[in-house]
Amino acid sequence: MTPPVVGVLALQGAFAAHARALEDAGARGCEVRLPADLQGLHGLVLPGGESSVMSQLLESSDLFDPIADAIAAGLPVFGTCAGMILLAAQVLDGREDQKCFAAIDAVVRRNAYGRQRDSFEADLEVRDLERPFHAVFIRAPRLERVGEGVEVLAAHDGYAVLARQRRTLVAAFHPELSHDPRIHERFVAMTREA
Repeated sequence: MTPPVVGVLALQGAFAAHARALEDAGARGCEVRLPADLQGLHGLVLPGGESSVMSQLLESSDLFDPIADAIAAGLPVFGTCAGMILLAAQVLDGREDQKCFAAIDAVVRRNAYGRQRDSFEADLEVRDLERPFHAVFIRAPRLERVGEGVEVLAAHDGYAVLARQRRTLVAAFHPELSHDPRIHERFVAMTREA
């Protein structure tokens, strides 16, 4: 089977770690910096970083609208940490000029667990995984509310931190830092369903 080609938004954040995780999960990762880089993709990862800066970079690189169009056309998308914020329908504690793709019916709170020094790791029970997933939370957001069509796949302290709606997968944590390909494998499987 030919591996799917999955782009990783490479404007800021841990895009190289995501590309390696995608390779481990059976996909071919490639960096996305320009609208032309979206051609031929089977999926797209929006990595962590600083969500308001990423929003501005998406605008200045003329990527926001092409990505929005690709998502609307059914391109599977996976957002981690800041990427989850960018995919949400509504952001709490964000900048007023911050734009989001509204790819998942969810309300996200930025920096929900505190500042950088409040970052932590936790073992999560993830739906359909046989053993816990060791998750790294860095200035992490969380899903404050999800709509009826959103499937919560993992929670921490009563809040959803991994969820899926149709062709959108979001994680409040950084699975690319866990050296465990199972979350990326789930997304790669989604690209094959599309």
